Amino acid sequence: MTEHRRLGQSDLTTPPLILGGNVFGWTADRETSFAVLDAFVAGGGTVIDTADVYSAWASGHQGGESEEVIGAWLRRRGRRDDVTITTKVGMLPIDGGQGLAPAHIAKAVEGSLRRLGTDYIDLYLAHRDDPEQDQEAVAQAFDALVKAGKVRAIGASNFTAERLDSAVREQEAAGFARYDVLQNQYNLLERGGYEGAVQDYCVAHGIGMTPYYGLASGYLTGKYRHAADVKGARAGAVGKYIDGNGPRVLAAVDAVAQEHGASAAQVALAWLAAQPGIAAPIASATSVAQVEDLLKAITLDLSPQDLARLDAASRTREAA
Repeated sequence: MTEHRRLGQSDLTTPPLILGGNVFGWTADRETSFAVLDAFVAGGGTVIDTADVYSAWASGHQGGESEEVIGAWLRRRGRRDDVTITTKVGMLPIDGGQGLAPAHIAKAVEGSLRRLGTDYIDLYLAHRDDPEQDQEAVAQAFDALVKAGKVRAIGASNFTAERLDSAVREQEAAGFARYDVLQNQYNLLERGGYEGAVQDYCVAHGIGMTPYYGLASGYLTGKYRHAADVKGARAGAVGKYIDGNGPRVLAAVDAVAQEHGASAAQVALAWLAAQPGIAAPIASATSVAQVEDLLKAITLDLSPQDLARLDAASRTREAA
């Protein structure tokens, strides 16, 4: 039976893997996206992560493409209640509004609901901090969505420990819905944005972390071992790992994977899922084969020795 973990102190739960929707309508066309989503649910997955800004960065796109694909998939399958949809606000400008301005939040959620073809969002996240906004006003805006039944739970993304703390303090002081989930970058090669103050805060306050870039932009799948393997948009993101501690970490991942008869991606995700405060890592897929491989991370049980080996390689730096 698939393990389910609670998302913070909310009523939402997830297996230890969340499907990233950033590729839907971008590098995965509609039919491919539908196939990936079908395979994810068939394999025991339940939580699908997206954002209103996906994929505004692509030529000819304006944002909302991923939500539209997920909404079309939901309509085609005819069921909504057995999946958990999480989306985000704060990075897609709308009619001159942006960030976490309360009026923008109220307008943006309506666009997400329309594109998703649903009357509620399970988990709605502030996509990034907006220091120009009063945190109490932001808290009130999110709370209004929960009270209206448009959102079941709320969370934050790309927040520091200090700003997460001040936001939660405002929410709790006013009796508003509070952030139950945090979504920051975290993987075997990028640990500083979570470990330390952020991790300590999440563990102490029961906030579930759902890290993005769990596979380090694909590097931890093992398909980018040399500079010649990297082309296009990933060159900058992956090149720094190839030139840095990536080969050492990947060697440890490979060794553990071989012992378990697993893939490198499965090991990297299982390591994440085993870390304190982690509810479930996020990973995206552009084919059924990829998502079926990723799903096996849910049941991969790494030993303390495995975790220690990966941790040691991740913390080691080449001598100057």
